[in-house]
Amino acid sequence: MKLSIILTSLCNCISCVILLVMGLSTPGQAEITSLDSANIDDVLNNAAVSLVNFYADWCRFSQMLHPIFEEASNIMREEFPDMKQVVFARVDCDQHSDIAQRYRISKYPTLKLFRNGMMMKREYRGQRSVAAIADFIRQQQVDPVIEIHSEEELKSVDRSKRNIIGYFDNKDSDKYRAFEKVANILRDDCVFSAAFGPMSESERFNGDSVIFKPVGDNIPDMAYIGNLDNFDLTYAWVQDKCVPLVREITFENGEELTEEGIPFLILFHLKDDNESLEKFQQEVTRQLFSEKGSINFLHADCDKFRHPLLHIQKTPADCPVIAIDSFRHMYVFPDYKDLSVPGKLKQFILDLHSGKLHREFHHGPDPTDSAPGQEEIASSPPKSSFKKLAPSGSRYTILTRDRDEL
Repeated sequence: MKLSIILTSLCNCISCVILLVMGLSTPGQAEITSLDSANIDDVLNNAAVSLVNFYADWCRFSQMLHPIFEEASNIMREEFPDMKQVVFARVDCDQHSDIAQRYRISKYPTLKLFRNGMMMKREYRGQRSVAAIADFIRQQQVDPVIEIHSEEELKSVDRSKRNIIGYFDNKDSDKYRAFEKVANILRDDCVFSAAFGPMSESERFNGDSVIFKPVGDNIPDMAYIGNLDNFDLTYAWVQDKCVPLVREITFENGEELTEEGIPFLILFHLKDDNESLEKFQQEVTRQLFSEKGSINFLHADCDKFRHPLLHIQKTPADCPVIAIDSFRHMYVFPDYKDLSVPGKLKQFILDLHSGKLHREFHHGPDPTDSAPGQEEIASSPPKSSFKKLAPSGSRYTILTRDRDEL
């Protein structure tokens, strides 16, 4: 028998098996909500947890994900029949480009998690399988608030992590429901605990209360003095405590930080150089706190991020180095020694916003300047250097995904 005939027969057999398996596992009618500009806010705002598939029909990986997403939706609907608990939804990004732009979708398919209408920073990057997606949703249903039953539990709080602790008369109150909602949204950034009834009395001398325990045994607690009935105020206070002003960028979170869509101000420092990091944190707090929300303040390990340093013609031997990554170019702060000069770091950021740094790169220093402005080195292609490469030989060789990568 000819080899071609054998191979053809074998392929036909394999195809039959695949079709049989697909037939056995094909789900019934999936309850997936198609989102558009008219219904998206209403659907997402009224669900505790929503998983949204942003897709494009022309993308083969989007096509491959559809049956997986539908079957996972069916399983979750059986376990959580209340539409206010879990919603599986989808957005055709070609038909609704305004929604794709609103949520900064740049690759397909993208699975975004929402809580009560608020998009979480961390998109779903797990395995694209029915079991993995279903398990991910089950994890989102776990109560993020740990109940405290004894003084011993309170004393044994892990001070290597940021802790938010609430003291309430009971769980059936608007104050606790607001606290629980905040905990659900920020569960990845802080550890949330709560004490109720007699266990909480010592801390409820003025009514229900919430405190923040920072990292470190000798750092004093901070009490929330706002209205606990007001979710927005409570969330803003807790977020400020749980999400540090200066965060570390790593190969694991680089893409996630890039997706926030605002430029980076990065301190490159050697791993053991805590002095430079503390100085940078102090100056960011002193000079740039008002810029929070318009730029991400980050620090990076020089040795791990050798490749981005090459973009600005630096090596670990030059660290500490401060630079801006605007996702189009990288700009170098002229002299690290000027970090503490009043207004110097602030002006560096203002020059970014005004377009001065960009102009100087293309046309040289402004003629009105008595000295050159900042260095700027082109990043090519025009996207964050931190989204692309990792050290040679590591499993993070390519960090970013192509727009249609599964």
